Amino acid sequence: MQYRKFPGTDITASVLGMGCMRLPTKDNQVDRAEAIRMIRHAVDQGVTYIDTAYPYHGGESEVVVGEALSDSWREKVTLTTKLPVWKVKTYEDMEQTLDEQLSKLRTDHVDFYLLHALNGDRWHFIRDLGALDFLDRMVEKGKIRYPGFSFHDDAAAFAEIATAHDWKMIQVQMNLLDEFNQATYAGVKKYCGERGIGVVVMEPLRGGALARRTPDEIQAIFDTASEKRSAVEWAFRWLYDKPEFVTILSGMSAMEQLDDNLRIFDQAQAGCLSEADKAMLTKVREAYEKRVRVGCTGCEYCQPCPMGVKIPRIFQGIDNACMFGDAKDFAPRYAKLVEENADASQCVACGTCEGQCPQHFPIIELLAGIREEFKGA
Repeated sequence: MQYRKFPGTDITASVLGMGCMRLPTKDNQVDRAEAIRMIRHAVDQGVTYIDTAYPYHGGESEVVVGEALSDSWREKVTLTTKLPVWKVKTYEDMEQTLDEQLSKLRTDHVDFYLLHALNGDRWHFIRDLGALDFLDRMVEKGKIRYPGFSFHDDAAAFAEIATAHDWKMIQVQMNLLDEFNQATYAGVKKYCGERGIGVVVMEPLRGGALARRTPDEIQAIFDTASEKRSAVEWAFRWLYDKPEFVTILSGMSAMEQLDDNLRIFDQAQAGCLSEADKAMLTKVREAYEKRVRVGCTGCEYCQPCPMGVKIPRIFQGIDNACMFGDAKDFAPRYAKLVEENADASQCVACGTCEGQCPQHFPIIELLAGIREEFKGA
């Protein structure tokens, strides 16, 4: 395992981080025994960074992480969780929520505490409510060690938030397909790298899309490389080649995935890509961009829909079909959604989802197009 230091802190963490948004499940709930086994196996193998949040797995994730890190396990890791800013209504709500999270996590402090999934509107609301003072007070009280935020919006909003406080860590969505999206890699270099703020990466495989079957035309591009590696390994190497990224979160849901990631990150060195590798990966990105219909990561911030529309299942379903085959391949899965009364025809254009979407997708318009395209499925 390789390690990097968070600038301006005393924390050195593993380049591979255990993301706890996609823990193994059984009967629609977290498979606690397997999740705990995986978390502890990761720590035994050198993973020192554990990431969770209030809403993950319907609130179960923090509880499971707390159980996994009980006793001496907590001392071995850097632990991060996040304030659900959409849940907060008053200044007092912030500390009450943090206390609830500390109780779930069975600890008296977290190492990083993030304002979760900030966009411009959420930032202005939580800032005006006194969030920066709250973070400073929690550091003084010892309930958190370092403040940060996670981000889903555009480059302008990122620049505003990143320069508004003495952040010690910033978490961004970044992967081979998102170099020019959201915070952008250029924004990360300017507002984090140049200012000495460590960055944690989420969605390194674009919600798992880069781990699925590679289309023949894209595999042909990978095959031009002198070194033969899996698409997953190339995606991770694209990230850990860059020194601004201290830790890269992987949402592993099976022990096989964990072991493969441990292998990949054994040589996670910055500057690992040759110029030929970089040119090849640029061609891969461009080829994927031509195939993607929506780009949904399945974060589920748009859920629950008041009318029961399973928006992530619809968008990810059609994206997967387009990325790895053809849109018509989505028809059988869409028919299942129709049976469940969870298809696009249930949408009444209330707009609740669009207000929650961190990707700012025109969800209503997209659903209308899909409803027409798969009418009669």
